[in-house]
Amino acid sequence: MKKYLKLLRVEQWVKNLFVFVPLFFSGNIKHLDLLSKSIFAFVIFSLAASIVYILNDYNDIEADRKHPEKRRRPLASGAISKSKALSILAVLVVIDIALIFFAQFYFDEILWKFALIIGIYFVMNLAYTFKLKHVPIIDIFIIATGFVLRVQAGGYITGIFISQWATLLTFVLALVLAIGKRRGELINAQVSGKTRRALDGYNVQFADIALSISVTLAIICYLMFTLSPEIQLKLHKAVFYTVIFVVFAFLRYLQQTLVYNRTESPTKIVYRDRYIQITLILWVAAFLILIYFKK
Repeated sequence: MKKYLKLLRVEQWVKNLFVFVPLFFSGNIKHLDLLSKSIFAFVIFSLAASIVYILNDYNDIEADRKHPEKRRRPLASGAISKSKALSILAVLVVIDIALIFFAQFYFDEILWKFALIIGIYFVMNLAYTFKLKHVPIIDIFIIATGFVLRVQAGGYITGIFISQWATLLTFVLALVLAIGKRRGELINAQVSGKTRRALDGYNVQFADIALSISVTLAIICYLMFTLSPEIQLKLHKAVFYTVIFVVFAFLRYLQQTLVYNRTESPTKIVYRDRYIQITLILWVAAFLILIYFKK
């Protein structure tokens, strides 16, 4: 069972929690109908992401076999055959489409905007898998756009408006994650002496500068988000002070990346770093208080 979960990259489903962002920040998380819609969105997006991961692994089998870590992936290692992987992919496609139609029937709504977002995500990642991941800068922009689509999907399925600052913040935050991942790959390539085509057009110096710029933009976007009239009105003026948690988390991430030269992906750093985890918990707790207990 473990090899199949690894093929689907279930651990990466945490990224799809972004579909809950509109529901959480709107203060409607206790609304069971909207919560169930967001759960549907999470499951549908997660299956769509797994379809993309299988396609990517299938396309990169030979390259992954030469990579020190990716060679352990089920397709590259031979733990799962190509034919079985394609069968699983076909089943996932059928299930995902069926779930979209079922959601429309269950909620008695035409969810064409949500379905369109899923379609855009899938087509965009097809282009990424077969061509665009080898085009510098465009590749990380596609990754960042994927996170924006997750948030938009959560907004469309629940009918919750998403502000421009929230959208821009999501994009820049995802850009930080994408650049951080590229930087880690560059460091590993220097150590192993093996590189790959996806890293063409990047070097560590460029990644460090781009990472610093992206973190700065993310903090500015977050500041503007907390100072926007709708957020100040909906929550409390004290929401501005949550920037303390955001700045600390970013500085800690930069410390792990630039000082201690951690080469794993940003997601793994978050999974392993207690300081960042505690900061995220405090940040979420602050918003829970501001949104749901402000009276």
